[in-house]
Amino acid sequence: MYIKRNIRTSMVLRFAWVNLLIFTAWGSLVVWYYHHMEHHDINIAIPFLPLSTIGIAVAFYIGFKNNASYDRFWEARKIWGGIVNYSRTWGNQVMSFVSNHFNESISQDEVIELRKELIYRHIAWLNALRLQLREPSSFSLKRKASVKSLSIGSPERQHWDEEVGGFLCKKDYDELIENKNTATQLIRQQGKDLKKLFEEKKLIESFRHMELMKVLEEFYNLQGKCERIKNTPFPRQYAFFSKIFTWIFILLLPIGLVGQFSEMGHSFVWLTVPFSVLISWVFITMEIVGDNSEDPFENFVNDVPMTALCRTIEIDLREMLGETDLPPKVTPVNDILM
Repeated sequence: MYIKRNIRTSMVLRFAWVNLLIFTAWGSLVVWYYHHMEHHDINIAIPFLPLSTIGIAVAFYIGFKNNASYDRFWEARKIWGGIVNYSRTWGNQVMSFVSNHFNESISQDEVIELRKELIYRHIAWLNALRLQLREPSSFSLKRKASVKSLSIGSPERQHWDEEVGGFLCKKDYDELIENKNTATQLIRQQGKDLKKLFEEKKLIESFRHMELMKVLEEFYNLQGKCERIKNTPFPRQYAFFSKIFTWIFILLLPIGLVGQFSEMGHSFVWLTVPFSVLISWVFITMEIVGDNSEDPFENFVNDVPMTALCRTIEIDLREMLGETDLPPKVTPVNDILM
């Protein structure tokens, strides 16, 4: 997620320079051709009124698309806000509910180890969910080819051993990593361990077991919501035609402006180029902004900062365990928070 208040000029030019060159070349070609045909008493300019009507319609269409795209991003951010809140609840309940109050035959050291196992497995779930969401799909790979300048790659794809396996025992990691949906099975393993704590070890009674299972249910709900956004592309009828309509307007724009500026005088005709470039850049930027917000888990500049959120939760939960050797918070790189 880009966090600086003002976007750097280099960031703007990173994805705008190609389009600016295209707009300049097209506007210059239209003006040159207008001059050329003027010598043959042929006017290629089109009336500006219908063109302005097209521009208004395109602006409304892009606005609708951008609102829908932002809703997807904001929903994803709210889901991860829920994950943060319920993760803290999970840590608090594990530390409060899991005790040897009901079974004094189990030592306090063993209780501490069981608490650590439950909390560490949850951290593994957070990282597994994040890594799964950032795995590119066939659809996202095609999108990245078209908006490559906005992609930040997939730097975390090889972090499974460290960020998931590092919080699990080797036996559990080797078994769980083979599953198609590792995050789902990690929560299932949490449920199995809670059952053992309730039925075999007698470290929690029925009410506490029920409350802990409710939190696991909420984790499943939040994971499912993330997967729904990940696996449901933005409706292509909106995204595709938004792009088509924008480019139709951009291509017609210099042909309409050249007639308007020619009425001001022969020397004003070349003003068509800078003004058409400016207006075209505004429309294409609106289109790109909406396109970039469609999928909030695809390693783009404005994605949900899941890495930073996972690290924040990890620090909070490990502090609950009384640990002091904690990892640092994730900091932005080039004003982008992962």
